[in-house]
Amino acid sequence: MYSYADRIRAVELYVKLGRRVKATIRQLGYPTKNALKAWCREFEQHRDLRVGCAAKAPKYSEAQKQAAVEHYLCHDRCIASTMRALGYPGRGTLTAWVREAFPETRTSIVGRSWRPAYPEALKQVGVIGLCSGEESAQDVADRLGVCRPTLYNWKNQLLGHEASSSMKRRNASPPAPDREELERQLEALQRDVRQLQLEHDLLKKANELLKKGLGVDLPLLSNREKTRLVDALKDLYRLPELLSQLGLARSSYFYHRARVSLADKYVAIRRSITEIFETNHRCYGYRRLQASLARERVTISEKVVQRLMKQESLVVSRPKRRRFGSYLGEISPAPENLINRDFQAEVPNQKWLTDITEFQIPAGKVYLSPIIDCFDGMVISWSIGTQPDAGLVNTMLEAAIETVVDVDARPIVHSDRGAHYRWPGWLTRIGDAKLVRSMSRKGCSQDNAACEGFFGRLKTELFYPRDWKATTIEQFVNEVDAYIQWYNEKRIKLSLGALSPIEYRKSLGLSA
Repeated sequence: MYSYADRIRAVELYVKLGRRVKATIRQLGYPTKNALKAWCREFEQHRDLRVGCAAKAPKYSEAQKQAAVEHYLCHDRCIASTMRALGYPGRGTLTAWVREAFPETRTSIVGRSWRPAYPEALKQVGVIGLCSGEESAQDVADRLGVCRPTLYNWKNQLLGHEASSSMKRRNASPPAPDREELERQLEALQRDVRQLQLEHDLLKKANELLKKGLGVDLPLLSNREKTRLVDALKDLYRLPELLSQLGLARSSYFYHRARVSLADKYVAIRRSITEIFETNHRCYGYRRLQASLARERVTISEKVVQRLMKQESLVVSRPKRRRFGSYLGEISPAPENLINRDFQAEVPNQKWLTDITEFQIPAGKVYLSPIIDCFDGMVISWSIGTQPDAGLVNTMLEAAIETVVDVDARPIVHSDRGAHYRWPGWLTRIGDAKLVRSMSRKGCSQDNAACEGFFGRLKTELFYPRDWKATTIEQFVNEVDAYIQWYNEKRIKLSLGALSPIEYRKSLGLSA
């Protein structure tokens, strides 16, 4: 929402510039074209603008809102299940209600150059509550105001990794089964073992004969491919077992078995397609393969080419997904490039660099926004979240401003031309703290090379070498936060005399 003064200023400038919409928006940096015209029409009709807008009646009542949140909690915290059961609201509205009722559900961390220390008494209370088993780990964490991983870290620090997380008394062992029951269990286990061995052999043969890989879904294979698997294993297993496991009808099996004995009329074309595909850097799709065959006077339809490519496992590599970028165009005037690739600073808090980087793990996407001091490469402040919104950069900037002790210091804050650094919230915080803005040139990442170098080191040392398949968003955020703490406190830099940034500042008598 824009204030009354902002709207009056926009209307006056719009009239002054001869009712030129683009010139007005370019000079002010706001609003949209339709909003500016609406303000002007309102001013011409009433000779003034409204001070405020009447409150709009909410679409849903408080009772409906409370019922939706309670259904979400009682049904495994599933957004889709709540929407299907109640018929309202939308996904965004329900997500906002849940975040309002439970702010801790949104994974986000704002860090500084120091870490809060928990008292030993609190750690002992948390470990006792965890190991006693009287409450769940989440209930103990909520009662103490910490997260579950922190609770387990306290347990590992005080008791070691070998100690169990629960010290409940175990129930007495059940009575031993009789002989007949044991025989029935043995027969069931033998059937299960044979079934598993059959599935393993089918997957293995699919990998050898069909080049499908060990994770292939057998029911999705074509009947012709299933027939090849049955013929390869019919000496080890009975035919009804194989047909039942593959979901193949007996008549279909004998039909495709008879077809296999016939001569393949596409033998020569298969060789030609494979040769063309391999000799052209494996980048020809079915259209260009068909055109290449036509140049050799071989007429064949596109569908046949597609089928033959699938059978011969000729797959064209696809480009990677587009990298994250926050550039939305020149939405406001850009300041000069005051840094101009000079990333050397004589004193702390003279030149700050900032940017946003994206981490994509199987659990989702995570975004990091730090501020780097050019004096020694120290990460002054940082914020980690699951959405690249204004709150990510604004909270980081506020945390960095709080670290400035000298009231006369006016650091230069250098960034790229992303929309995050042109929004009113960012500009207001920069102006209130009397900081100096600086921006890189359009599409020139070298103008912010020092910050990009930090992202490269972080991903090379932490992100790329590890497998994040079993890692949740919350665990990954904690890993990145711990790495930055280690980067500031312990990671040595040869340019600083084999000292970490905090150790280097202490050696100069500066506050960390």
